[in-house]
Amino acid sequence: MSSAAEFRLRFYARTFLVRGLLAALLAGAGVGTSFAASISGVVWQPENALIDPKGKWEEIGARQLLIQWTAVDNLAFVSGAGIPEAPKLPDWKRIAGEPWAKEVILGLAGYFDETKARTNLEELGTVSARLAKLPTPLNVVGWYFPVEIDPTWNNAAQLIPVLAKLPRPLWISVYDSANVGPDDLAKWLASWLPKDVGVFFQDGVGVHAREAAVAQEYLMALENRLGKNRVRVIVEAFRPQVGGGFRAATAAELMPQLNTYGTRKAYLFDGPHYVPDSLVNELKAGLSKDKPQP
Repeated sequence: MSSAAEFRLRFYARTFLVRGLLAALLAGAGVGTSFAASISGVVWQPENALIDPKGKWEEIGARQLLIQWTAVDNLAFVSGAGIPEAPKLPDWKRIAGEPWAKEVILGLAGYFDETKARTNLEELGTVSARLAKLPTPLNVVGWYFPVEIDPTWNNAAQLIPVLAKLPRPLWISVYDSANVGPDDLAKWLASWLPKDVGVFFQDGVGVHAREAAVAQEYLMALENRLGKNRVRVIVEAFRPQVGGGFRAATAAELMPQLNTYGTRKAYLFDGPHYVPDSLVNELKAGLSKDKPQP
């Protein structure tokens, strides 16, 4: 997740490659040591072209899956939503048994097009409320409303009544395409966002909007205004590709990014599209090398 416009192009064009994952520790991950960087999970944006996510992200610490949405563009990836179903549904039972999906933050209803999403909040809220009530084999520990927020959305506060109808714990995502700066972004959010809604901050590093050190300043400002428990970071594990589109970030590109955020709750965007097993292996090696020495 980052500049929403960049992501929409990515999915419409289907030009993106598998992206890079964050790394970490976590006791019981099969890796008994602690590293400078930590990863809580990976993100997955379901689409018809990638309906069967597979990987070994648990080897670098992932235990939580953030699913971007269970319905997009009036097409559901679950049964019983009251809207048309995708041609093929994910194997939710298998996904529920994956070690990298021991806990799931379940995305609700959205649109690929950001403007359309922002102008159809009531519709998305209604469908999302239905989706949140549907039974799944997943261990759902929270919900995510996939209408992304940035300071150019002048009337973003109209989200308040929509969010009020959705279950808790509830999360939204935020990015700063206007580069208003950490303090102004945090102050703006704190002025209207309900206090029981958490924030995933899209770091902007993958689209070269900012360096990781600057993204960390945003995280610190958000934590100061909203509280640390309400703030998590989406780590963009992709980079612009020569000729257009995006490619997976390399381990060498990702390691400084990951280490900057330290032990914050970080999620790689997104595992199935950008984090192949080969990259997991490289990240494991890099993290092991950077682990603190006794």
